[in-house]
Amino acid sequence: MKEQTLPLPRAGAASAKAGKNRRLLMMALPVIVALLLLLVPVPDGLPPYAWHYFALFVGVIVGLIFEPLPGAVIGMTGVVAIALGSQWLLFSPEQLAAPGFKLASQSFKWAVSGFSNSTVWLIFGAFMFAAGYDKTQFGRRLALILVKYLGRRSLTLGYAITFADLLLAPFTPSNTARSGGTIYPIIANLPPLYGSKPNDPSSRRIGSYLMWVAITAACITSSMFLSALAPNLLALALVKSTVGLNITWGGWFLAFLPVGVLLILTMPLLAYWLYPPEVKINDEVPLWASRELEKLGKLSRHEMLLLGFVCCALIMWIFAAQWIEPAMAALLIVVLMLWTGVLSWGDITGNKAAWNTFVWFATLVALADGLSTTGFIAWLGKEGGTLMSGISPGVATVSLLLAFYLLHYLFASATAHTTALLPAMLTIASTIPGMNMEVFVMLMVTSLGVMGIITPYGTGPSPIYYGSGYLPTKDYWRLGTIFGAIFLAALLLIAYPWMTMMF
Repeated sequence: MKEQTLPLPRAGAASAKAGKNRRLLMMALPVIVALLLLLVPVPDGLPPYAWHYFALFVGVIVGLIFEPLPGAVIGMTGVVAIALGSQWLLFSPEQLAAPGFKLASQSFKWAVSGFSNSTVWLIFGAFMFAAGYDKTQFGRRLALILVKYLGRRSLTLGYAITFADLLLAPFTPSNTARSGGTIYPIIANLPPLYGSKPNDPSSRRIGSYLMWVAITAACITSSMFLSALAPNLLALALVKSTVGLNITWGGWFLAFLPVGVLLILTMPLLAYWLYPPEVKINDEVPLWASRELEKLGKLSRHEMLLLGFVCCALIMWIFAAQWIEPAMAALLIVVLMLWTGVLSWGDITGNKAAWNTFVWFATLVALADGLSTTGFIAWLGKEGGTLMSGISPGVATVSLLLAFYLLHYLFASATAHTTALLPAMLTIASTIPGMNMEVFVMLMVTSLGVMGIITPYGTGPSPIYYGSGYLPTKDYWRLGTIFGAIFLAALLLIAYPWMTMMF
């Protein structure tokens, strides 16, 4: 008999099998983490349904970190699972027993509540602004102008983006509007000029660096000015009602000034070192940009219309926020772009990145809101107060700031974070003998902007830059941890001593 030999498995097949196994493990990991937490005994003083909700919430966050499926799928899965099990996960026995309470309708209302959030719609509007910049080539024109004068070095482009945000920040009380409506649509046109494409290995040529600089700049300027972030204004009201302190625009600015100036001047360079672009110097690109600008010629009708619309949006965001919600202002501009032909309805429906981010962030908003609804955040604040009893004011200040900062991992917006945690932190601090409340308050409120850097969902602009395709999930979480630690260290080592001298 002739000896038969079995064919050896190909390396490609083995690699594919290993990749499939790894993906299955990543898909199982969020479920395993949630189940393990569900098996942990419920902490004293916390309703069982709140702990069970927290277990599923952590499972969703683990899924978002490892992303075995798109973030929108993970978010929708979490919302649907909790809504279906809402009798045991979302509502208290008292709510369930209340006359007229309809479990099915209330569960559904909670599941879709994130889709009515104004920040979610503002982010969606920002993507439509970017589409307008792209279709009319106005964004390309602005990008070419930037490249012509500053494009020889990647580092100078990083500083140009940072200073552009710094100039707009004092007058734009929404960092989502500022970043998504003005900064992002322009800089999204820069990477392709260097052959850097989204969701592609070439993204590291320069696109990844520029997008990371932009989101870090947005976070820094949001802390630097009282008027640069909507939750800052909310914090102002909460501080006054909780501890009776008034914060002025100038006092806020001076309190954060040393940290703000230092971070603004060093952040593009830090990003250049820690997340370096492959293209550092290119003498030919600025010359090429000059030739391309000549080819574009004069502003087209659609470009002029878009410029007018963007200026109107900025005016509404800066001066008319009391009369028109920033998200509604953005939607108004989108409608005007549709009526004037700047965008078509096909441009809206075909924008996959916009719809993906819209669903992803809306589900996260609902999930984060559930932590407050179930009473988990209130219990956390109460337990924190118990732990703080009997310690020195200095240790208490640092401990509470660390807790306030790191608990932002549980929130999909600075507004929700401020609403849920700031009053609790202020109440805890006010019970500690010898606590300098002015210093403590300023540390808390000026941290609201910079803490947004730690996650891809931590502040309004985060999903925009994360959804650009230039910042892979693992890079975003890694850089968020590094820069989040740098910003926290700056608050503790520079802002804290400075504020102690001021107040």
